[in-house]
Amino acid sequence: MKQTAVEWLVEQLPLIQQEGLRYVIEEAKEMEINQHKETWDVAHQAGRFEGKGIAKENWQTFEGYWEEKNK
Repeated sequence: MKQTAVEWLVEQLPLIQQEGLRYVIEEAKEMEINQHKETWDVAHQAGRFEGKGIAKENWQTFEGYWEEKNK
């Protein structure tokens, strides 16, 4: 018997939900990175890294810092 559109859709729902979950996780990771970058930028503007760990480690950019710390 041929499958109806509704039956096909019901079969697809678990896949759609799983892909949606992956999307939400990736979005959350991106939000976290952006929040850390904003903090980095504000701290640099305020001069709070002078003489502290960030300056001593010689990280010139947030991206360099993030790459090294999240290997």
